[in-house]
Amino acid sequence: MTERSPDDRRRAVQRGAQAESWVARRLESEGWRILERNWRCDAGEIDLVAEREGVLRFVEVKARVPEDPTGLEAVDREKQRRVARAAETFLAVREGNWREVAFLVALVEPTPSGFAAQWVDDAFDA
Repeated sequence: MTERSPDDRRRAVQRGAQAESWVARRLESEGWRILERNWRCDAGEIDLVAEREGVLRFVEVKARVPEDPTGLEAVDREKQRRVARAAETFLAVREGNWREVAFLVALVEPTPSGFAAQWVDDAFDA
């Protein structure tokens, strides 16, 4: 694998932040309330925590370059474990009476008019 330049890394971070903001706005437009953005603990980080009518989703956002064939492979087993451990910590420290809890992966790709996403609900086996 080739090393990415500092400019490439900076662009990737910026693309990721834009994708997370877009996903948050999209979820809010569908009635979800964003409880947390970039929630961190010793176990890891969760990009977004969203709630709607007692349903809680831990959202992992992956910004992809156009026509990137990797898709869900970007959220490998180790990444799933880290997010799942962070989610367990979140649930232990936050009050809530959620009737359903799951992981949602949003694979976001830029388009000429903004962004498009492939949504994978209940995405983790963990």
